[in-house]
Amino acid sequence: MNLKRNKNTDEASIKHFGREWSRFRQDEHQKDLEDLAENYFKIFPWEVLSQTSVGFDMGCGSGRWAVYVSSKVKKLICIDPSEEAIEVAKKNLKHKKNCFLSVGNANKNNLKDNSMDFGYALGVLHHVPDTLSALENCCRKLRKGAPFLVYLYYRFDNRGFVFRSIWRVSNCMRLVVSLLPFPIKRFVTDLLALLVYLPLARISLLFERIGIKSNFLPLSFYKNLPFYTMRTDSLDRFGTPLEHRFTKQEIKVMMEKVGFSRVTFMDEEPYWVCIGYKN
Repeated sequence: MNLKRNKNTDEASIKHFGREWSRFRQDEHQKDLEDLAENYFKIFPWEVLSQTSVGFDMGCGSGRWAVYVSSKVKKLICIDPSEEAIEVAKKNLKHKKNCFLSVGNANKNNLKDNSMDFGYALGVLHHVPDTLSALENCCRKLRKGAPFLVYLYYRFDNRGFVFRSIWRVSNCMRLVVSLLPFPIKRFVTDLLALLVYLPLARISLLFERIGIKSNFLPLSFYKNLPFYTMRTDSLDRFGTPLEHRFTKQEIKVMMEKVGFSRVTFMDEEPYWVCIGYKN
């Protein structure tokens, strides 16, 4: 039996993200992160929760989403397979007394089945060997009717030929860059952030300011985001050894297969963010 597969983790990805969050700790960018979090959680049904609600952050990384969510609930359990990332999250969440951190993953953690009032996994489950299995285990931890928010990389199913072609080229780059030693990987992805992300983002911003919609441009999502976020996401995008992408329909099928209903998608970037409720 492949033990790593059984745990549904990829050791190279865990090591990468541990180093990524140690490099980009997010501790001095909370205002920017709050705006970003509000975008990701735009379709989350806060009205069904209360100050007695307990939930989980699966793949918490640096704790950047937990800072935002923890102020709205009674208790937030933050789980990540990287001990290095957990140490960063502990420092970022040191003033959040209702956040509890532990090392684990979607398939192996300390959560009890049918115990959680809500959960989320943003930008995480496309970096594990078996995304379907990870979704199934997240669902198992929730109470009946509990909401679960997930963000999975899209396969450009709502884009044209040009976007898909650009992705194919960038993916070839990722396959090479992800194999580099981390210091070189960091340098290369910083360079990509400077020479690719930043110009396209600022061109998009310029278009928006003169009244032209810019969502036809690659990386227009970053038009109002700081360069720090671009550097973080460039390292995330090009440095990650394992990556899956899904169409909107594939995500809907997976969500329903593991036990979620009323699956709804956010109709704007980032694609695809969706919410489902445990049956």
